[in-house]
Amino acid sequence: MFQAIDSPYLVPFDSSFRLTNAPADPGDADPGKKTCRKRRKAAIERLSELQDILYAHDHQPILLVFQAMDAAGKDGTIKAVMSGVNPTGCQVSSFKQPSAEELDHDFLWRTTRRLPERGRIGIFNRSYYEEVLVVRVHPEYLGGQNLPDEVPPGELWQQRFESINAHEEHLARNGTVILKFWLNVSREEQRLRFLSRLDEPEKNWKFSAGDVRERGHWDAYMQAYEEALRATSRPWAPWYAIPADDKPFMRMTVAELVVASLDRLDLQYPKVDETERARFDEMRALLESGEA
Repeated sequence: MFQAIDSPYLVPFDSSFRLTNAPADPGDADPGKKTCRKRRKAAIERLSELQDILYAHDHQPILLVFQAMDAAGKDGTIKAVMSGVNPTGCQVSSFKQPSAEELDHDFLWRTTRRLPERGRIGIFNRSYYEEVLVVRVHPEYLGGQNLPDEVPPGELWQQRFESINAHEEHLARNGTVILKFWLNVSREEQRLRFLSRLDEPEKNWKFSAGDVRERGHWDAYMQAYEEALRATSRPWAPWYAIPADDKPFMRMTVAELVVASLDRLDLQYPKVDETERARFDEMRALLESGEA
């Protein structure tokens, strides 16, 4: 199975993760906007090359999971990092409020239907982790899920962590490379980004009063994130807690982690077998003669 790339932002696998050890600002690690953009550009070029090989190889799917508080920059990061990727080999799925049909299934059903095929990169903009994040902060949402009465409320979240870990381990055993990114924005930076959505007309469409109301649950969300990341970061499905207050740094870091992970796979273009290769001269002659 795939093994995680080491990074200062890798969430440890020993349940020792604490939010106090996950900065929202990169601090001295930030090389500056110009360098960040240059490095991101280089990573995107390499990602484009690797995606071509991944698609031709057709053995392993890549699943990128993005979770964050509102205004952390999920959409912008996905757009920036994937800007050089061939759309044929990439699919983005966004998960918002579940439908009635989705609520009539287990909580992993709707995302399982959108898993990437072999040879493709799948991106989850939010994911099944919403079921241990927003639903945990708002347990009233459980009322619409028609859960079995015998599930004790105090055990539900641990059971869901176990289900997620088993689900991801199953995917990894079958070749899926899973990378999970928590874009860690600070409460103050979120406030400033919400204000920019009000102040700049071209960003007005992004503003939602509900997002502002959710700020009142900030501490509960942080506790839910800490417990979820601590319980579900594994070598075959690692979490990376990426500082999100600086957008160029965040996008560069995500791009470089994706590239480093794909590089580790040592992907190769498929090799033509000797029988097929023996026919190349025959086919070349036909094509050059114009008879084909």
